[in-house]
Amino acid sequence: MDKQTKINITSKIALFGASIIWGSSFLVVKNSMDSMQPHTLLAIRFTVGTLILCIVFHKRLKLINKEYMMSGAVIGLLLFIAYSIQTIGIIDTTPGKNAFLTAVYCVIVPYLYWFVDRNKPDKFNIIAAVLCLSGIGLVSIDNGFRIQIGDAFSLASGFFYAAHMVAISRISKDKDPVLLTILQFGYAGIISWVFTILFEDIPKSFSPNAVFELLYLAVFATAIALLLQNIGQKYTKPAPAAIILSLEAVFGVIFSVIFYKEEITAKLFLGFLLIFIAIITSETKWAFLRKK
Repeated sequence: MDKQTKINITSKIALFGASIIWGSSFLVVKNSMDSMQPHTLLAIRFTVGTLILCIVFHKRLKLINKEYMMSGAVIGLLLFIAYSIQTIGIIDTTPGKNAFLTAVYCVIVPYLYWFVDRNKPDKFNIIAAVLCLSGIGLVSIDNGFRIQIGDAFSLASGFFYAAHMVAISRISKDKDPVLLTILQFGYAGIISWVFTILFEDIPKSFSPNAVFELLYLAVFATAIALLLQNIGQKYTKPAPAAIILSLEAVFGVIFSVIFYKEEITAKLFLGFLLIFIAIITSETKWAFLRKK
């Protein structure tokens, strides 16, 4: 096996690792809601994650200037809103549904780009939108044609994740992505602490399970998964990288079924399948099936 082949395999393993970790995080967040409130969880998660990244990349911190601080504030605010709404939403829905409904940001992004850059979505984006809306209907609308509040929040978080991605693409040119990540995590942590102090009761003590959940989310689902993603995307072509990373929602359902005992009905399975196909369509335009 030559060096390039080893690099390709290692990069894909890194991307799978990130997807698995992020997929498992939906279950961990759901369980964490039994012992703490949403913004308390986010405050600790982002703070610890920021500190870890600062230690790992401390040599780069000297490059931070006013422009970095302003950019970090914008994307940090959007990141906080997305995570906040998503975490509140998971209280009233299952980890699997939260994972897939949040993942619709992949389909929303092209339409936000259209609004910002006047770059009209192509036929693949339109097909993806139709598939995604059909899947959302199957996943979230009950027999009384109502949508649960948790599912509605999950969908709303998907919109803000999409806005966060568009904002990054607009202001990250010629900037170090690691520094922007550190700053946005830092800002999201600060805002989370403000909401925690103003609106939530900070637990006086944490159970061993709660400590483990917090450390897992902060260390693995925030810092390590991000590093795996950066490594994987650096040496993997965009189409396969997008497919592997989109498996985050699939892993979210798998963990939810195994450990949360989420029941997957035929209607729910079809909805998940349509959303997943929509994500693949929007992210890759099925380029991997066409001849070079």
